[in-house]
Amino acid sequence: MHKALWVGAAALFLAGPALAATEGETLMKTKGCVACHAVDKKLVGPAYKDVAKKYTEADVPKLVEKVKKGGVGVWGQVPMPPNAQVADADIEKIVRWILTLK
Repeated sequence: MHKALWVGAAALFLAGPALAATEGETLMKTKGCVACHAVDKKLVGPAYKDVAKKYTEADVPKLVEKVKKGGVGVWGQVPMPPNAQVADADIEKIVRWILTLK
C-alpha cells in the first residue's frame, strides 16, 4: 500500500470518534433535545455536562432506554417525556456524544 493511502486511512480512523461526536451533536439539535437541555446549564432538564459527569460508557444502554421511554426522579420531579419517535441508533449517537462532554 502506498504511503499516502496509509496516511489517509489513519486519518479516517482517527477522525471516526470526532465524526460520531459531530453527528450526535447534530442529532441532539434536530431531534428536539435543545427544548429542554443545554450543554452547560440546567434548563428544564439537566445540563449535558452534568449528565456526562454522572454516567460512563457502561451506562449507554440504560441511558438509551431512558431517553426512549422517558422518566422522572433522577434529576428532579419534572418528567422527561418519551422519545419513541427517535430511532434507537440516533439516541445512542446522542448519548455517546453527551458522554464526550466530561
